[in-house]
Amino acid sequence: MSMKWYVLHTLSSHEGKVKKIIETQKLKWADGAGIGQIKIPTLDMAELYHGKKRIVKKKFMPGYVFIELDLTDDLMYKIRNVVGVMGFVGTDAKPQVLTEEEIQSLFAEMGDAVSNASEEKVAPRILFAQGETVKIIDGPFANFQGIIDEVNVEKGKLRVRVEIFGRSTPVELDYLQVGKI
Repeated sequence: MSMKWYVLHTLSSHEGKVKKIIETQKLKWADGAGIGQIKIPTLDMAELYHGKKRIVKKKFMPGYVFIELDLTDDLMYKIRNVVGVMGFVGTDAKPQVLTEEEIQSLFAEMGDAVSNASEEKVAPRILFAQGETVKIIDGPFANFQGIIDEVNVEKGKLRVRVEIFGRSTPVELDYLQVGKI
């Protein structure tokens, strides 16, 4: 058995349903042993919700599901006929096989790689640039506007110049405390 990774194109927002259907059907199908892992490409994103920081899973490739298969014609037919599946990425006759490098880079980006398992980084929901004008949405300077002086991506912090009592004052804020104007 030679398992390889393939990409399924699904209806948008049906990725979880497709994964669940294939996982339940693989137990019923005679050639279900030819189905390995099924992954939906997601990232952990930090966002502010009602003043609290929370982590949400965001799909970074909506409409796609990665599936490890020992692909046969019969198995390809069954998977294509799962509700919500548009087809395999590639030609109709031969789906595209992902290389090991592509899989490793995708899994590393998703945080599934073994080497990145110990590091837990959460990507900010919005990225900022130096010189950009932002509005502070949380903390003691809420509803103030300022200009970004410095962006520290590793710490998820910004240094923003805010005008207080006629003076420009630098304030260090978390990514989640500011919003784009």
